[in-house]
Amino acid sequence: MKLNRMATAAPVLFAFGLAATTAARAGEPSVLDATAIANPNGTYSISATIAHGDEGWKHYADAFEVLDGRGGILATRVLYHPHVNEQPFTRSISNVQVPVGQTEVTIRARDSVHGYGKRQFKLKLPPRR
Repeated sequence: MKLNRMATAAPVLFAFGLAATTAARAGEPSVLDATAIANPNGTYSISATIAHGDEGWKHYADAFEVLDGRGGILATRVLYHPHVNEQPFTRSISNVQVPVGQTEVTIRARDSVHGYGKRQFKLKLPPRR
């Protein structure tokens, strides 16, 4: 019995297309909002609100970072599990050391499939205590 090549390739192409669609559905993570509190020791506590269509362990928002004015990483908060039923969600990081004189930081989020999302958040810092 001779099989048509297109007939045998169709299930493979369908499965590949389905996998690509599933990965794209969650999209990239977005930082919707962020706040900062100046600590007495000169550091900051920073909270970030992140939205992402987490789909489970294979595709979820897995971290956010606090960046200086040149894009250098000041702090990273690793997110150890998916937030499928908690969207958007807010998480914090404490004791972020920001160089003296810097009045703004950028917050960006990362996911386990796409990496860093395009929607970042510029955060004006309150005066140090």
